[in-house]
Amino acid sequence: MVGGFLNRMKAALGGAPKEGGVPEGMRIYAVGDIHGRDDLLAELLAQVEADAAASPVSSNILIYLGDYVDRGLQSKQVLDRLTGARPAGFEHVFLKGNHEQALLQFLADPAFGKTWKYYGGLETLHSYGVKELTRTDDPAAFVQAREHLIEVMPESHRHFLETLEISREFGGYFFAHAGVRPGIALHRQIEEDLLWIRDEFVDSGASFGKVVVHGHTPNEEVVVRPNRIGIDTGAYMTGVLTALVLEGKEQRFIQTGEMPLRKAAAG
Repeated sequence: MVGGFLNRMKAALGGAPKEGGVPEGMRIYAVGDIHGRDDLLAELLAQVEADAAASPVSSNILIYLGDYVDRGLQSKQVLDRLTGARPAGFEHVFLKGNHEQALLQFLADPAFGKTWKYYGGLETLHSYGVKELTRTDDPAAFVQAREHLIEVMPESHRHFLETLEISREFGGYFFAHAGVRPGIALHRQIEEDLLWIRDEFVDSGASFGKVVVHGHTPNEEVVVRPNRIGIDTGAYMTGVLTALVLEGKEQRFIQTGEMPLRKAAAG
């Protein structure tokens, strides 16, 4: 509630947003799904800092769309970076992804590990040095792995995971990990949809009231439609981690990797 009020005040102080844009004097960098690729995150953040320094504005917002963990081999290192010293001169916003929800569910219920380990959880456990589940699905091993993870996970990581936001709005944009349910007002969206929705959202041509910026559904190229912008470029597989840059009504992209910038995939 307080955060939403402050966001509205910042928008008012920054000037009225242009239609479909962000308030004057503000620049937003939205980072797609990282999935345990700390090497790519370090590279992308260096590019973001250089971009911001090259053309200073009153307010730089760095917003992460979730899925920091799983699949890649450096989940612990990603959380070390995000909970440690952060780029100066930015407001930082961290959204929750379905993979963070899965990690929290495992911490609450070790039996969930039987599901989680097969869609990226095993790599996360290994990044913390937790190896009990490598070759077994013995229920006792899940309990041991959970206890081991609780023992070795820094408190800063646990606090970070437990305090993630589920959505944010700036100007004409709405940010969420997975997307929104069509036909439901943005302020009435539920956490399950914001973290998990896919086909009903990505296949919809309906207006959502604002342009939804999201990850969750990977594509080799960014996807730009009138109602949404998808920036999950499958970093753990492709080596391409993407940041969307929003300033006024401008939309551009910063990406990692040696290949040329991916063109936007038309919807």
